[in-house]
Amino acid sequence: MNTKRISSNSISHLAPNEIFVFGSNLQGFHGGGAARTAHRKFGAVWGQGVGLHGQTYAIPTMQGGIETIKPYIDEFLAFAKAHLELNFLVTEIGCGIAGFTVEEIAPLFSSAIDEDIENVYLPESFYVELLK
Repeated sequence: MNTKRISSNSISHLAPNEIFVFGSNLQGFHGGGAARTAHRKFGAVWGQGVGLHGQTYAIPTMQGGIETIKPYIDEFLAFAKAHLELNFLVTEIGCGIAGFTVEEIAPLFSSAIDEDIENVYLPESFYVELLK
């Protein structure tokens, strides 16, 4: 790993090339937590629970266990690698309303560090877990 790229715990504004990455539900009902912020401030589209919309990227976290989240995170990381012109600021997805812990979610992002995906910024708590 080269450098820690840490996303803020409180994202209130974005530069034009920054993307707010948040946990969603498949239905795209962005009613609470980071999803609400994504919808109100950064262009998340009601009814769209996956992918890039406005300056947001939705990753579904409310449809089942960890094994149901991993494919969406893998898809996100591939998307990030294909769009190096954008910086992706990942929130503690799944660790709020969805009820997962940092210990459960952080390992799903390990390839962001292992492959040194330079435009993915993770929460400090994910780094703490991944670098144990």
